[in-house]
Amino acid sequence: MNMYTVEQLLSKIDAGEYDKAFVCLYGSDSVSVQRKRYKHAVNCFGDLFGREREAILFSAPGRTEIGGNHTDHNHGCVLAASVNLDVIAVASPSADDIIRVHSEGFTPDTVLLNDLSMVDSQKGHSSSLIRGMADRFIQNGYKIGGFDAFTTSNVLKGSGLSSSAAFEVLIGTILNCLFNKNAADAVEIAKMAQYSENVHFGKPSGLMDQMASSVGGIITIDFADPQNPIIRKVNYDFADSGYHLCIVDTGGNHADLTPEYSAVTVEMKAVSNSLGVNYLRETSMDKLMSKIAELREQHGDRAVLRSIHFMRDNQRVTRQVYALESGDFEEFKMLIIESGHSSFEYLQNVYAACNVAEQGLSLALCIAQGMLGGGLGAWRVHGGGFAGTTQNFVPTALLDSFRSSMESVFGKGSCHVLNIRPVGGICLDMLM
Repeated sequence: MNMYTVEQLLSKIDAGEYDKAFVCLYGSDSVSVQRKRYKHAVNCFGDLFGREREAILFSAPGRTEIGGNHTDHNHGCVLAASVNLDVIAVASPSADDIIRVHSEGFTPDTVLLNDLSMVDSQKGHSSSLIRGMADRFIQNGYKIGGFDAFTTSNVLKGSGLSSSAAFEVLIGTILNCLFNKNAADAVEIAKMAQYSENVHFGKPSGLMDQMASSVGGIITIDFADPQNPIIRKVNYDFADSGYHLCIVDTGGNHADLTPEYSAVTVEMKAVSNSLGVNYLRETSMDKLMSKIAELREQHGDRAVLRSIHFMRDNQRVTRQVYALESGDFEEFKMLIIESGHSSFEYLQNVYAACNVAEQGLSLALCIAQGMLGGGLGAWRVHGGGFAGTTQNFVPTALLDSFRSSMESVFGKGSCHVLNIRPVGGICLDMLM
């Protein structure tokens, strides 16, 4: 890839040389906004690291989970898509073995590459994600090196759009481009990102978030064999459906919720082990129901209900994909609502048991049902749950009133109208 000085990058952006990339990533109506955004990032990079430095532009998207809520960590199926909110970077290789990342609004991260072992004290911090990606690149036989980067993100932290996965994929994309001539494919980068989050960051996430951010577009993934997931692009254009994908950020606090997320996997794991398998994907609903009395006694009702949710939502993904590819959006909407009810009632990830007074997600779902019920649209919890966002499919005629109603409750800018992005983590020069 060609690298350019700060002044050269600014001139190329002004001259419209990156407009094709901007249209691909963000849509034709966002070019002027993205020109300004990337110029800001380039200028910040120059102020931090020197305007004579040669650098490259990178982007990695947030993701929206469309189907399969908490199914990936039990080797299930998911339907997901990358979106037009992303983390971008201006990055340049450095002369030493140090990675320096200045993320706008956050304390700078510095990672020395001479020791990539996991550091307990840094779990939960972005530096651990950088260290984890570099660690896994080495383990997988790839090269690494020091680099300096400035990043800025409009993937809101805690939004359910997976800002952490986007950041991991961004770091992986930079390492892949600067030091490996893009030898690692998108699937491998996603796997390395999951390793970084699980081992170094300390969060037991599945692989869906990283895969959707890295691969891009609308994809369905079957994780029956997580080392060799079956990934298939789903050909459907939401823009032609007459509906808008709206994510509502309820402003919930994700602090101290890791135990809530972890309990989902722990409880499902306990049930699967009692059924003689490692993961629920390896058994069946019939087997689960035949042992339900014993499972209740051993693990409690919530663990059983969460396992039932997995079985049904896993099957629902296949039906959602078929509905989209058949052009049956009415069936798709019905399945979205079914999935949402299952998450609320059986998976029980709409509010945290440790803080029942805070139920922003429940309220957002209630308002959405009042506006979109009767076949007008669809609504569900989005992503991991417990706090954060809801996902809504809103007809064009109701978009303005829906957004106004949600923002009157959760604040201006809380309702995000998203587009599906066709590509995942990428160096922008590859789109020119």
